[in-house]
Parts: sequence; structure tokens; C-alpha cells
Amino acid sequence: MRLTVLVLLIALAAVVTVVVGVPDAQQLRADVAAVGPAAPALFGLLYAVATLAPVPKNVFSVAAGLLFGLVEGIGIVLLAALLGALGAFALGRALGREAVERMTGSRVAHVDALLGRHGLLAVLGVRLVPVLPFTAINYAAGLTAVRLGDYVIGTALGIVPGTVAYVALGAYGTSPGSWPFVAAVLGLVALTAGGAAAVHRYRRRETKPEDERTSEGSGQPREG
Repeated sequence: MRLTVLVLLIALAAVVTVVVGVPDAQQLRADVAAVGPAAPALFGLLYAVATLAPVPKNVFSVAAGLLFGLVEGIGIVLLAALLGALGAFALGRALGREAVERMTGSRVAHVDALLGRHGLLAVLGVRLVPVLPFTAINYAAGLTAVRLGDYVIGTALGIVPGTVAYVALGAYGTSPGSWPFVAAVLGLVALTAGGAAAVHRYRRRETKPEDERTSEGSGQPREG
């Protein structure tokens, strides 16, 4: 589903570019630079606050690339996303399970089971998968037994690939034929498709009886 949305968004952006025209990225960045150091700080704050709400953060990542360029945009988004993730994690623990379940639905139990068992590797894994809801996982993680250090390290490392790809879309969006733009699109498609396959496999495994999962994990055949 999210792969379809990604493809539709890219197609929509292409149509808008043809109809409206390509914005002057250099002029936009010059205007932003004229604001001074407050510009990246304000943008980062806006991004961090947006991370607390179920709104599409990827749009902000693309905007960061357009307004600040690749390197600065990546730095701003990584820091802001991490701050927002920490804020939602703390809020999840403060609000409690009932409130978080109202916001995230049935995801709490799945996140609790996954992060509670696998810690750092689980956090890293879910962050590498763009098809998983970033905000819902942030809040739900606050209710799990995962250690704060594992959560921070896993989040900081796991969001790098997706962040680089989305910021690159914005940074090179005015040159859709350039290799960085094409590489960003292909990278996002690969991350989304691979993530969707991983999620599907995990859900299928979780729906199997406990004895089948144990048998698969140990590599031993079940007795007939």
C-alpha cells in the first residue's frame, strides 16, 4: 500500500513540475540563508513537533532537501526526527497504555512483543522499514521494556537510509534526470518493497502456532 502511495506521489510531483514549472532551488536556498541561523533551527523545531503527530513527515524531509540542500538537510532532519522520537517515547511512558492504544490502535501489542524480545536490533529493524508508521512506533515503544539507550541508538542509525533518500529527492528534485535523484527514488522503492516483504514475513510467522515458530527458529523439523 505504501509503495503504491510512494509511486503516486512521485508521479504527482512529476505532473506538477510539468504543469507549474520547476522551482528555482538556488533562489529558495538563498532566501532561506538570508534568514540566518534561525531558519534551520525553526525548521528543525517544526519537524520535531510534527513527529509527535500522525502527519506525513516525509514531506518535511523532502522540503529540507529543497530548502537547505543535501548535507545540511540531512543533518537537520536526523536531529529533528531523533528529538521528536525521544519526545514521543517519553510521552508514551507518561500517558500510559490506554491513551497510547487510543492513538495507535492495535499496534502497541505488536511493538511490545517485538521490541521487548529483541531490543536494539528490533528498533534498528523497524526504523529501516519505511512502511511502518514512525509516530505510532515512537509512542508504543515508550510502553515497552526496551532500554532508552537501545531505542536512541537503533533510531539514530535506522532512520539514516530513508532520511538520505527523502532529503535527496528534495535536494535534486529540480533535476529529476540526475543520478542522485534517480538513486534516491530507486533507494526508496527498494526500502519500501523490502520493508513490506519483511513485515509480511514477520506477520505470517507471528500467526503460526508457537510450536511451529520454535521449530523454525531452531532449525529442527517437527515430529509427526
